Amino acid sequence: MARRAANNPRQIRSKECGCKLCIETYPPTEHGERKTRRDCLGRWQARYRDADGRQCGPRFDTYKEAVAHLNKVKAALDAGTYQDPRRGSVTVEQWYEIWWPTVDIKSVTTRNRKLSAWTVHVKPKWGKRRLSSITWIQVQDWITNEVKGRATQLKVLELFRHMMLAALRDQRIPLNPAADIQVTAATSRHPDELIPPTREQCALIREHLPEYYRPLIVFAEETGTRWGEFTGLRAANVDLRQAVMKVKEVLIDDRGKVHRKAAPKSKAGFRTVPLTPAAVEAVEMMWEMWDPETTESPIGDGSDLHEEELVFRGPRGGALTRPNFRRSWLPAIQAAGLARQVTNPETGRTEWWPKVHDLRHTFATRLKDAGVPEKDVQVVMGHERGGRVTWLYQHAGADLVDEVRTALVSGRTLRAVV
Repeated sequence: MARRAANNPRQIRSKECGCKLCIETYPPTEHGERKTRRDCLGRWQARYRDADGRQCGPRFDTYKEAVAHLNKVKAALDAGTYQDPRRGSVTVEQWYEIWWPTVDIKSVTTRNRKLSAWTVHVKPKWGKRRLSSITWIQVQDWITNEVKGRATQLKVLELFRHMMLAALRDQRIPLNPAADIQVTAATSRHPDELIPPTREQCALIREHLPEYYRPLIVFAEETGTRWGEFTGLRAANVDLRQAVMKVKEVLIDDRGKVHRKAAPKSKAGFRTVPLTPAAVEAVEMMWEMWDPETTESPIGDGSDLHEEELVFRGPRGGALTRPNFRRSWLPAIQAAGLARQVTNPETGRTEWWPKVHDLRHTFATRLKDAGVPEKDVQVVMGHERGGRVTWLYQHAGADLVDEVRTALVSGRTLRAVV
């Protein structure tokens, strides 16, 4: 075991001091004469060696302060709780450059969401701050008063919490300042704002859409599939004789560029969906137009799209994108007299109703009204939890209101819910 230094802490010689040792170390010049003195003015260094074997350590004004620091460090070393303060002196931006390459995120959409949270929210606020300087109350104030919207707060806080947790595990900070942070309470909407378009309203929207897009919307209404699922449908995954489609992959938007993704939203997303005669007719119309290849090309993030296999495509034969379709959807819902702008109570942003995704809600409500059991709805729609289908997708419309009113007036027993 190495012998402990006898002169730790040691006094550092100063150019301003006039003691004998300081004058020997820093001889005065003709213009820098210093008054001689017996005691030294130099600061005291509590020394240690870093991981590379270099001698270093903080400096203090007095010997007593340096000794107290050494005793504190020794006690922390004995207890196994010592942390080098220099490790926490890196900025959040420097730590992000170290931490981000170690994060394993296979989903392109998840990676883009985290990158957006870093670029838009975390970096502007904390990028130049030292890791060890951030406090819990500062983070709570930031989330409460600067990050708008509960959903955004959750996503931003998820990234920042994981960053700080990694810094804690790497022994750069003693505590995670992003732990136990509270987000804004959820804001409820009136049921009228959640009711999806009726089948009659969907038909009205189709009348005002360009004729090319009508089969696409019919298919969305009749299958309840998500945007990425029906735009990513390939001919090899459709069986018109059996009237079924298999959801085996999706198309996703990666910062304006469309990619294939090998897995749907969850494991339950891998499923077989029955096709109604209207859905079959929609597929046949697109099939006749594009004659898609029935080959099965490899699936993987970033792989070639192979548009020649897609059933539903853009007017020029390429993969469908949301921004391009939106240019036709918004004028159609406005011309149909259905469009209304809804303000999100959390973010304050204005959104248009209905959205294409609302057709999925319409589909679920149709299944509920037809008496399809909840567990079967869960399977067809690709959800892992049946209860989620009940409260998120199935909506009570005016028919239920009329039915309840009639029952109250006449005393008639309501139908049993299966």
